[in-house]
Amino acid sequence: MTSEVKLDIAIIGTGLIGPRHAVSVINNASANLTALVDPAPPAATTAASINTPHYPSISALLCSPHRPLAAIICTPNNTHVPLALELIAAGIHVLVEKPISTTIPDGIKLISAAREAGVKLLVGHHRRFNPYLLAAKKVLADESLGKVIAVQGSWCLCKPPAYFDGIGAWRRDGEGGGVVLINLIHEVDLLQYLLGPIDLVSALPTPKTRGFAAEEGAAVLLRFRSGVVGTFVLSDAAPSPWNFEAGTDENPMIPHSGKEHGAGGFYRILGTEAALSVPDLTRWSYDGRKERSWTEELVREELTVDKEVVPFDMQVQHFVNVVRGREEPSCTGEEGLRALVVCEAIKRAMRSGLPVEIDGFEIRER
Repeated sequence: MTSEVKLDIAIIGTGLIGPRHAVSVINNASANLTALVDPAPPAATTAASINTPHYPSISALLCSPHRPLAAIICTPNNTHVPLALELIAAGIHVLVEKPISTTIPDGIKLISAAREAGVKLLVGHHRRFNPYLLAAKKVLADESLGKVIAVQGSWCLCKPPAYFDGIGAWRRDGEGGGVVLINLIHEVDLLQYLLGPIDLVSALPTPKTRGFAAEEGAAVLLRFRSGVVGTFVLSDAAPSPWNFEAGTDENPMIPHSGKEHGAGGFYRILGTEAALSVPDLTRWSYDGRKERSWTEELVREELTVDKEVVPFDMQVQHFVNVVRGREEPSCTGEEGLRALVVCEAIKRAMRSGLPVEIDGFEIRER
């Protein structure tokens, strides 16, 4: 029996996320890291540190002996579409970091280009592979909460000044650099992954503290097509344990604030039979009590989770499987665009102060 040839994958971009993807590719027995691509001077050093060829551009990569079959794009948001189009035109399968684009028309253009070229297009919402979210999704699939009626969420932490300096200066921009497209888009994707499409939003911005054009946060009201309603508080300028990274210990740069620290969940999903807090995966109900009543003591149940799962590693394996035709994409271009559409609707609501409706890829202000 012959062993399968490894899938050659290039990483485009060597900022915060690129090296994490690179490590996952290196650690994957079914993949081979062919090159890092980035014009920034430090990229050559990064590539050398992991014994990987470096190229300053995609065009240089395509003309080299290290031309890949697939690529992962981890560059500033406003470069995702042009870089992905260049790769797609060369017949290379693409996993593009979120957001798929910074505008809805550009996202539609990218999806169409991939379809016409016959290449795979995935969007890097890696948190769909997070063990805490997989466990929460199973609870919902088992309907142990009853009919879900509401959800509360938060993503709040404090980014340091250096995050917005140097190669990160693009994060000051009001179009593609704010906390909505950088961080909230993850939460929107997860909420839709768990509870279905969002069809109405309203939002108010938090006060600005940095003086940049980019928004720093918002209070958001959500309505899902199913009738579920929700609220979400967002801020990248407030010290807090209530965010995905601290709660799940996913990002090694951000200290863990788990249930042992008393932080509780960043999501609370409320159903007619029970409530679930995520990521501490605590289920609250009146199971076994005399009646479902506020006069009864709640039953507290802690659910188990496989903490050994590494989402970035799972996402790379999934990418390999999709390219090989073994799996369907977990997050297609269309699903990635749906998250962007909701974020665009939220930004419009922040500007207008009015509710905004969503129908597919269309946005209607009331």
